[in-house]
Amino acid sequence: MHPLTIVIYCLWLASEIWLNRALRGSNTDKQNQDRGSLTAIWVVIAAGISAAVWLSGKPGARIAPDGVTVHYGGLIIILIGVVIRFAAVAQLGKYFTVMVTIREGHQVKKDGMYRLVRHPSYSASLLSFIGFGISTNSWYSFFAVVIPVFFVFIYRIRIEERALLKQFGQEYADYMQHTKRFIPYIF
Repeated sequence: MHPLTIVIYCLWLASEIWLNRALRGSNTDKQNQDRGSLTAIWVVIAAGISAAVWLSGKPGARIAPDGVTVHYGGLIIILIGVVIRFAAVAQLGKYFTVMVTIREGHQVKKDGMYRLVRHPSYSASLLSFIGFGISTNSWYSFFAVVIPVFFVFIYRIRIEERALLKQFGQEYADYMQHTKRFIPYIF
């Protein structure tokens, strides 16, 4: 594996570990709403990446014949996803946590990226997984990582949205009516 590939994969992993450790919430938050979804995300990610790495060596499902451009294109997509994810986290500010919690003073965020999608952090993270799948130059690997991650994010989003509806009621319901969940103007 090329050193640049290792650096980008490690940077991506380190950024996720940092978010997971640094932004867990506090004792003053309304907690216990996560329902094990954070653990489910990490398990699915580990299994998906493991499957993708294993499948990447299987012949017959190359995205492109030479694969070099596809590989580096995938790495760029990973980095774009990381940058967008951190921008989404920064826009939500002190109200962002990796646990499903409602922080004291929490309000519905409706501007910036949050006017385009309700969950830009998950959208950006999925973009990084798409980049990872592309970087393997294998359709098998791409689908082995992207599909499970997409569905575990949808599971998590449903849990978050229940908590937000419970907290904010009609205000969040109205926001849901006017803003897509994951992909601007589409889904």
